[in-house]
Amino acid sequence: MVAKPDTRLEMAKSYLAGFNNGFEEYLKDPNALPSGERLAKFAGQLCYQSFGSKRTTNADAKRYFDNIKESGHGSVLEHPTFSFLFWGISRSVTHELVRHRAGFGFSQVSQRYVSGKLVRFVERPEYQDDPELHEQFTRRIDTMAATYEEVARMLFSRQRGGAEILSGEEKTDLRKRVNQAARSVLPNETEAPIVVTANARAWRHFIEMRANPHAEVEIRALAFGTFLCLKATAPILFDDYEEVGLPDGTWGVTTKFRKV
Repeated sequence: MVAKPDTRLEMAKSYLAGFNNGFEEYLKDPNALPSGERLAKFAGQLCYQSFGSKRTTNADAKRYFDNIKESGHGSVLEHPTFSFLFWGISRSVTHELVRHRAGFGFSQVSQRYVSGKLVRFVERPEYQDDPELHEQFTRRIDTMAATYEEVARMLFSRQRGGAEILSGEEKTDLRKRVNQAARSVLPNETEAPIVVTANARAWRHFIEMRANPHAEVEIRALAFGTFLCLKATAPILFDDYEEVGLPDGTWGVTTKFRKV
């Protein structure tokens, strides 16, 4: 996780101070909440100007959020956002990951700009403990890396020779022309680092869809690891999930509060 909420509710005083609604006491609540929960709870209580003595205090935040989850009115969970740098994952995983559009933002390493010097490969879990499959994997990626470099070398040679289809006005354009053609030989096992930002509600949907037995094993592992990070950072927003061991030795989650 590379970014998380930094909630500063005192900045709302200039608006709320004139209403005599107890906001000063609200800010003095002795039970501190993590920033994500604090922001979502404030947003929900702003809807009803519930800052006075009858409000739900931070000590009862879990009950407050459980009510939200049970009712399915999860819009307040869209306020806190969390950003991750995912690396050591394959392009086949990111092809599935970027299908999660609502509430998500993506920035991925470009194979057009980044040369073969920074290309790495990701071994599937099915291969890792099988000597024959592991050996085949290592041979295959060595061959693919060598093939990529050879294709790039040949393309650079054609480019210097004046091949029109590889021409470009800027140095960067010339490099892109070669890389975008050479990358065609790279397999789905190629590492595809990506920064992903999403709000808590969107992350919950991702976890429910991908950290379950029906999801593909690589993205299931990613979703479960993401869940563990989010639960440690914003525990009340994600504490309804129960960890479940699966027959294939991997882990998933389940919750009674789906599609919040």
